[in-house]
Amino acid sequence: MAERPYHHGRLRTELLAQAERTVRERGVEALSLRELAREAGVSHGAPRRHFADRQALLDALAEAGFARLGAELRGAVAGAGEDFRARLSATAAAYIRFATRDAALLELMFAGKHREPSGSLQVAAEEAFAVLFELIEQGQAEGALQPGEPERVGLVLFATIQGIAALVTGGMIDAGSLDALVADAIAHFLRGSRTAV
Repeated sequence: MAERPYHHGRLRTELLAQAERTVRERGVEALSLRELAREAGVSHGAPRRHFADRQALLDALAEAGFARLGAELRGAVAGAGEDFRARLSATAAAYIRFATRDAALLELMFAGKHREPSGSLQVAAEEAFAVLFELIEQGQAEGALQPGEPERVGLVLFATIQGIAALVTGGMIDAGSLDALVADAIAHFLRGSRTAV
């Protein structure tokens, strides 16, 4: 049998897309460069021209995940108009949709972020979460949120929406009640922030 060719115009993009599908359907443990090469129809060594090893593939996948998360959060903000509460609700819902649709990818993203405290993966994570901090700053400027460090206030919001996502992915609450739960969480967050000392 002839060796399959390396040449493939968009191999890196295809490998990342296939890796994301594998993570979504079968988990991170199922990822293998050799298997991805087979699925892409290239030689088993071809992926190494783009990813030195499996960990490099995982890091690139995590970075791409943060870029997509950031784009989805920014899209939610842009689609909600100028009202702070509407923006906050839309962004929280967008995050929870991402987190419940791609729970294994999100776990990989956070693991990679902590393993690599600097570099392009960290930059991608910071850019994604900058959306939340910008919203917190808007809420503070409008008096809807208490003054203070946006990162600290944002962490409370993030913990809340991450917790909701974990409850959905863990099967503890029905995804059908998600919109009402997000609305309640945002209402409690806003009320608590205004009265905090």
